[in-house]
Amino acid sequence: MIESLQVSQAMDASLIGLLGLLIGSFLNVVIYRLPVMLEAQWKAECADLHGKEPAAGAPFNLMAPRSRCQKCGHQLSWFENIPVLSYLMLRGKCSQCHTPISVRYPLVELATGALFFYCGWQWGATPSALVWCGFAAAILALAMIDWDTTLLPDDITLPLLWTGLIAAALKLTNVGLPESLWGAVGGYLSLWLVYWAFKLATGKEGMGFGDFKLFAALGAWFGWQALIPIILMASVIGAAIGIAMKFSSGLREGGFIPFGPFLAGAGLTAMVAGPNAILKAVGL
Repeated sequence: MIESLQVSQAMDASLIGLLGLLIGSFLNVVIYRLPVMLEAQWKAECADLHGKEPAAGAPFNLMAPRSRCQKCGHQLSWFENIPVLSYLMLRGKCSQCHTPISVRYPLVELATGALFFYCGWQWGATPSALVWCGFAAAILALAMIDWDTTLLPDDITLPLLWTGLIAAALKLTNVGLPESLWGAVGGYLSLWLVYWAFKLATGKEGMGFGDFKLFAALGAWFGWQALIPIILMASVIGAAIGIAMKFSSGLREGGFIPFGPFLAGAGLTAMVAGPNAILKAVGL
C-alpha cells in the first residue's frame, strides 16, 4: 500500500514537473517581453499627455510575434521551442546564424520544473499544489525581471498579493486569513517606513515601491510571523552578494543591486523549508 502511494505521488509530481518545464518556457517570454511592453505603454501614455499620437508599430505582446533569434530574426519552429531539449539539440546556438543562446533560458525552465515537481510532491495533485505552483512561477519571473531591469511589475506583484489572500481565505495554504491580511499590511508598511526613513536621512531612494508590494505579497502567502525571517534572509544574502560584486567590480552603474531577487529567493526558501528554517540559516 505504501509503495503504491509513493508511486502515485511520484507520478503526480513528475507530471506537474513536466508542466513546470512548459511554464518555464513561457516565463522566459514574460521575463523578456513584459518590461518592453511596459516601456511601450509608458511612452504611449506620455505621448497622449502631450496630445500626440503614439508611435504605431507591429503588435508586441506575450503572444505575438512568435519567438525568434534576436540576432538574425530567424523564427523558431515548434521543435526549436521544446523546453531544455531544444537547447541541447541546438547545442546552445541559433540554427541559422549560430549565435550563442543564453544558458539562462534552459536554467529558468529547469528551475520552474523543479519547483513545480516539489509542489506536486509536497501537496499532490490538489488545488494547494496549483496555487503554490503559481506562486513559484510568479516569484521566479519577478526575480529575473528585477535583476535585469530593476522593475517589479504591478502586473505580477498585485495578482500575487491578492492570490495569497484568496488562497488563505479558501484554506489552500497553512496561513489563516487574519495572519495573511496582517502579513500583507506589515510587509508593505515595514519597507515603506524604511524607504522614507532612508530618503529623509540621505535624500536618496533606497528601494522602489515594487519591493513594498512584493514583501506585502510574501506576507499574504506566509503570514505576518514570516516577515522577519524573510527580510533577514533577503538582507543577509543581498549584502553578501553586493559586497562580493563590489570587490569584483560587478556592480551596475550607480553602485546598486535590486533587492527584489533576494526577497524572491527568501520567499522560495520559505515555501520549501519554512520560515523557521530561514532563521536557522541566518544563525538566529
